[in-house]
Amino acid sequence: MKLNTIKQIGRSDFVNMGPIELRQPIPTRTIDNIDPFILLHHYGPYEISADSNPFDLGPHPHRGFEPITFLIQGEQLHRDSLGNESLVKAGDVQWTTAGRGIIHAEGPEEGFVEKGGILEGIQLWLNLPASKKMMQPNYQHEKYEDFKIVYSEDNKVEVRIIAGSINNEFGRIQTQTPVNAFMVDAEKGGEFQLEVPLSHQSLIYLLNGEVEINGSEVLETDKNQLIQFNQDGEGFSIKANKTSKLLFLSGEPFNEPIATYGPYVMNNQTELLEAMRDFQMGKMGFLANN
Repeated sequence: MKLNTIKQIGRSDFVNMGPIELRQPIPTRTIDNIDPFILLHHYGPYEISADSNPFDLGPHPHRGFEPITFLIQGEQLHRDSLGNESLVKAGDVQWTTAGRGIIHAEGPEEGFVEKGGILEGIQLWLNLPASKKMMQPNYQHEKYEDFKIVYSEDNKVEVRIIAGSINNEFGRIQTQTPVNAFMVDAEKGGEFQLEVPLSHQSLIYLLNGEVEINGSEVLETDKNQLIQFNQDGEGFSIKANKTSKLLFLSGEPFNEPIATYGPYVMNNQTELLEAMRDFQMGKMGFLANN
């Protein structure tokens, strides 16, 4: 397999969002976005208790993209203006297609807060093309135990298929554009070669551990944690120096202008103003505080 060369290596430094401190590998000063992926937040691990609950996001709107949560540890309650309410547990994925507008709220579930525990997850913003920014909103929640898994030859690496496909196995999430999303768990010494479609922009993000990519670059926590690949090969190789967890993402780029303001991702400033107006007029629905 011809390996994709590495385009750039990124850090995952901490940023503050109100009272919340989290890692932000996309965007940074050197990586604006990796089309079609426009934001990646790694939140936690947080100690959650009745006395400390920093990650409780009340009702807020979105338009023009897909906010996605990969929950690593803990439990979160999702509610939205479409009438969905679901308890998302460790390993689950919630994939919201905001489209023309949705209001949702998410935060640690009340019972989880009372008993206490660790909360950790990934929040990803996946762009929608101009032709789908005003589509009907939708919500998908898939459980950890329902995802298909592909194993390495040494059985030390497991690739959980969330969206897209690998080795003729397909993810359960229905996507609006060609996208792969895999959660990779590797034991120390495990090796795997992961294929990437030539038409896709691709990246791998290290949540924890230490891995060697393409036999040359090392990703490790608190140092370099993200690699973006060039579109010039068939995939890349992973070797785990420690027990590690990684998120792999790839997708066909849109090559369209991007305009963002707060919770909206559109193509120009006029569309952003329309989004703000429509939210104020109640056109994105309604969701009460608990």
